[in-house]
Amino acid sequence: MDKKAVILAGIVVGLVGAGLAWLGNPPNMGLCVVCFTRDAAGALGLHRVSTVQYLRPEIMGFLLGSCLAAAFGREWRARGGSSPVLRFFLGMAVAIGALIFLGCPLRMVLRLAGGDLTALYGFAGFAAGVYVGVLYLRAGYSLGRSQPQPRVNRFLAPLFALALLFLLVTRPSFVFFSAKGPGSLHVAVPVGLVAGMVVGAAAQRTRLCMMGGIRDAILLRDFHLLSGFAALFLAALAANAALGRFHLGLANQPVAHADGLFNFLGMAGAGLGSVLL
Repeated sequence: MDKKAVILAGIVVGLVGAGLAWLGNPPNMGLCVVCFTRDAAGALGLHRVSTVQYLRPEIMGFLLGSCLAAAFGREWRARGGSSPVLRFFLGMAVAIGALIFLGCPLRMVLRLAGGDLTALYGFAGFAAGVYVGVLYLRAGYSLGRSQPQPRVNRFLAPLFALALLFLLVTRPSFVFFSAKGPGSLHVAVPVGLVAGMVVGAAAQRTRLCMMGGIRDAILLRDFHLLSGFAALFLAALAANAALGRFHLGLANQPVAHADGLFNFLGMAGAGLGSVLL
């Protein structure tokens, strides 16, 4: 993908992330894949932490936007069958590591753009984890080749997204919504959905990925994906400064903790697991 397109995607995602926090999402958490998935799991009753329960429309937007972009680019295909059990547990490890840090790699950059210096521990850990993963790749590690699946399987993700969106709009009694805490802070449903679709489409078309950027820089000395995240950081930083939402420091950062060791280890696990996946 053209480097200019990756940089443009980074700018768009950075502005969307900062803008969503300004419009009502938790501070420094305008976008976060793992945090929003945790909130959705809570809304469905898969955990009962009352402060983090909400069906974030951004999640549905990620799925729908990326599927539409893939269809537009003639890349909407179903593939799978490669080491499914190992992939499942590696995915668990990535999510647990990111939640220890309290954020995915995207939120890690958005936290830095908001002045949260505790995210530096996470960034160092993530880079270290990716580096160890690259050593595995160089040693010949592979999950095997995925195979084409029945065409109907490609509809599972967008149908799941639409089902979640239906539950969000109708709010049946068996879905939980936080009355306080981060789960109670959110933008209007249409805003979150459209924002998620924009981010999902941009990421699908440009392959914007923090792990991929660090991996390619180490393996291939190719920095074009990292340039997208540099643009993302600068765009979010500029937006936060303009909106008066930049607060530099280690203490009292929103939805974060200052334990450097666990910030490092959590994101190290997320980085390693991401490469192995």
